[in-house]
Amino acid sequence: MIAEESGTADADLIRRSRHDPEVFAGLFDRHAPALRRYVARRLGPSLADDIVSDVFLTAFRRRHRYDTSHPDARPWLYGIAARLVSRQRRVEIRFYRALVRTGVDEITEPYADRVDNRVSAQQAGLAAALSELSPGDREVLLLMAWADMSYEDVARALGIPIGTVRSRLHRARARTRQALGGADPTVTREESLDG
Repeated sequence: MIAEESGTADADLIRRSRHDPEVFAGLFDRHAPALRRYVARRLGPSLADDIVSDVFLTAFRRRHRYDTSHPDARPWLYGIAARLVSRQRRVEIRFYRALVRTGVDEITEPYADRVDNRVSAQQAGLAAALSELSPGDREVLLLMAWADMSYEDVARALGIPIGTVRSRLHRARARTRQALGGADPTVTREESLDG
């Protein structure tokens, strides 16, 4: 997905920001809300704002190195976020383990009165499975499932070959599927209707 506002691709904003730094704010406006939701699901809401701020600060400082042949900056931004989240690995694992113990996801809790016990149990099962995945497998799975990225985008975000993305995703899906009693958390509604 190429994020566009008034027909301007991310790469164009980055290119223009090299001479007019204020233009970079457009990139923040486009991507910060979704990136914040992604980080909040990984680390909890208390760290999300700090991580997202650090992502954009890092991106701003490195904007001269951005390959503008890629119109969509999402993989680049999520790659920066992945490295920052990896520094908080212990916090992420504690967050998942707390979800396993309590069954309460701080991000979806405002909607909890519409969530039945089976869904809460699945959240706890998913959190347990996520806490047991290797960092690389977890990163690929969550970029696919929560950031809605393609194989190519994940490969670009993490700086790994597409084949590695596929093998990590296969392992992660198998482990989470087992923890969820056969359900695959990365299958979209459309995929499940087709299959």
